[in-house]
Amino acid sequence: MNCKHATWLLSLRQDRPLSFRERLGLRVHLGYCTGCRAYQQQLDFLHRACRQFTPGHTEDPGDSSD
Repeated sequence: MNCKHATWLLSLRQDRPLSFRERLGLRVHLGYCTGCRAYQQQLDFLHRACRQFTPGHTEDPGDSSD
């Protein structure tokens, strides 16, 4: 898997669950690619920030992955 495909999957998983094969390939890629791990952290931060500032949203107790 290359970085372009990995970042696409990271973005896609915000919208739908990934298949087992997609998750496995992504996990292997993230195991050695520091750039894609950084991108994953950025997406996770943005996702949490957007959820926090959504009107009417209450933070889930399991959401504190900081």
